Amino acid sequence: MPATRTAQLMDGTGLARRLVEETATRAAGLAGQGIEPCLATVLVGEDPASVTYVRMKQARCAKAGITSRSVVLPATTTTAELVDTLTGLSQDPQVHGILLQHPVGPHIDERAAFEAIAPEKDVDGVTTHSFSAMSFGLPGFVSCTPGGIMRLLDAYDVELSGKHAVVVGRSAILGKPAGMLLLARDATVTYCHSRTTDLPAIVREADVVVAAVGRPRLIRGEDIKPGAVVMDAGYNAGNVGDVDFDGAAARARLITPVPGGVGPMTIAVLLAQTVDAASRGLSG
Repeated sequence: MPATRTAQLMDGTGLARRLVEETATRAAGLAGQGIEPCLATVLVGEDPASVTYVRMKQARCAKAGITSRSVVLPATTTTAELVDTLTGLSQDPQVHGILLQHPVGPHIDERAAFEAIAPEKDVDGVTTHSFSAMSFGLPGFVSCTPGGIMRLLDAYDVELSGKHAVVVGRSAILGKPAGMLLLARDATVTYCHSRTTDLPAIVREADVVVAAVGRPRLIRGEDIKPGAVVMDAGYNAGNVGDVDFDGAAARARLITPVPGGVGPMTIAVLLAQTVDAASRGLSG
């Protein structure tokens, strides 16, 4: 029999819904001033999962009162061609935010493509400029999934100051920025990854665990510290996260489900930051 769940579920779906409603209200206010927030989505190729994600984001844009501009490029698109497309969108005054759906294919220099996005339109928080701003506490856009994690932690009044946060994962748009945002809140942050020696021993010391490595059930439930907060940002085949949910939920105080936890917050933050970008254009 599975262990009895004692952890409270962190409802990312409900929090995301409220954030989108708030974003829609702000977008309507901007529309009344003659500004229609616009998010441009750029898709390279026809990967089924990517196509689905882009359509979902466009549907959420409509709910939030945000105009969505779709740019679909062939799978044969070169790095130079993609950079040109993103540069053009960056220079378009009618576009307030740009989302490059990734991955873009092994033949494309993804980092070069990301860097072609103007910082003031990087509402997905993927450029080095955005990462630097996050790290130094400067104005800018946060990476959306880490931003969603922080909003969830705040919604459930999780005290971070002085706590030990273990981030399992080191990607440039999830693990690394999540650690920077936690550090800015005075948490003591340890970065781990799939090659960390004796990962379970480090996880057992964590007050907050952020799982973002992309390996199903890598984090064992038995290694969760009793009373810890578990943020599972993984999403693997079969609706499985990076954490053994049943085992972890029997020990943690708070835990995000997969799906319905971190995932919905990612898109909600993307939309909110698009309206933020449009608002900045009003004063700029």
